[in-house]
Amino acid sequence: MRVLVIGSGAREHALVWKLAQSPRVNKIYAAPGNPGMTPDAERVPLGVNQLHELAEFAEKNQIDLTIVGPEAPLIEGIVDLFRRRGLPVFGPVKAGAALEGSKAFAKELMTSAAIPTAQHRTFNDYKLAKTYLEQHGAPIVVKADGNAAGKGAIVAMDMETAQDALQQMMVERIFGAAGDVVVLEDYLQGDEIGATAICNGTSFLPLALSQDHKRALDNDQGLNTGGMGVFTPLPFVDAAHSEQIFKQIIDATLHAMKDGGIDFTGVLYSNIMLTAKGPMVIEHNTRFGDPETQAFMLLLKEDILDILEFSSDKLIDSQTLWHPGSAVSLTLASGGYPGTYNSGIPITGVEEANKLENVHVFHAGTAMKDNQLVTGGGRVLSVVARGNTLQEAVDRVYDAARYISFEGMHYRKDIAHRGLEASNKH
Repeated sequence: MRVLVIGSGAREHALVWKLAQSPRVNKIYAAPGNPGMTPDAERVPLGVNQLHELAEFAEKNQIDLTIVGPEAPLIEGIVDLFRRRGLPVFGPVKAGAALEGSKAFAKELMTSAAIPTAQHRTFNDYKLAKTYLEQHGAPIVVKADGNAAGKGAIVAMDMETAQDALQQMMVERIFGAAGDVVVLEDYLQGDEIGATAICNGTSFLPLALSQDHKRALDNDQGLNTGGMGVFTPLPFVDAAHSEQIFKQIIDATLHAMKDGGIDFTGVLYSNIMLTAKGPMVIEHNTRFGDPETQAFMLLLKEDILDILEFSSDKLIDSQTLWHPGSAVSLTLASGGYPGTYNSGIPITGVEEANKLENVHVFHAGTAMKDNQLVTGGGRVLSVVARGNTLQEAVDRVYDAARYISFEGMHYRKDIAHRGLEASNKH
């Protein structure tokens, strides 16, 4: 098979790395890819938003399957375009990707289908939104309706933060058209987790539950980021509770989509808060998570193609998918991230870290300059380790990180702390 992976981050690198292990794959292209993918894939100089050029490339090069990594092209309708041209592609159509592309649409769907989520109100008028905010008070969550690259949800613990967020989104339009409509929702308290499933209509294959660490600094301090690390599976969620989460949320969402005339295929990755009242949806994503995918790919035992081709007549036992134990992903970030940072800084030690057992380093924001690997983004590398226990995976990932160096590099020192606390109680 000839496979095209669209994207340039660590998520896409992890997918390329896993695809390269499939005996069914004989050629991988990555558009635009990153330097870490070079051993496994031929890089194509096409951006993720060049939809028509990507379709032409797939047609010309007889691509058997295209896998779309990031959300933006899905929201723009790349799957619809590929399907119209008879090109095999993995991901939801534009109407399905609206679950991620429009917070208001997702909220309406969940409310109508009685899927547990926070109480909310949607506004397209700044004055009305401001009045509601003043009546509601803090804490409250302010969300840009459209795609804001993972930065459009502000958890405001005080009124000043909430008012600033609302003004920035609706008046200053820092997210452009994405903030023309804003969702104001109740703040949920509890443990935030992720549930990922490969979906084919109302059939789905549940992957493991995971927990991301979104804040930049230890003890969940600092600004929100695209993700500073993740671990899977979760020792504080038992099998029965996990099954309940997938049934109440993933299964219910797929059926609600079907009732609305949308046959959802691809990945549904839901952010969920484990509250005192039970699991409640924070938001839905319609693609593989990042950094979740990096951990999943290291833990996955099966051929990734079999997983992506899952359907109701090709059932897969989710118990046989995984290597035993746990996987932990750790993000190495540029100095100043998630604020301003410099690029083009030399990186050393990646090859040495990759030589360690059950460790792999995925490139997130890197570039080549005069044959030297350099930084090229906020999140630079994703170091992933697998262990027979969560503690072993954590120790291994931090040992690997010590091999890697670049000026200003920072990372969290407490990834998986909730999981380790739960494991130590048993």
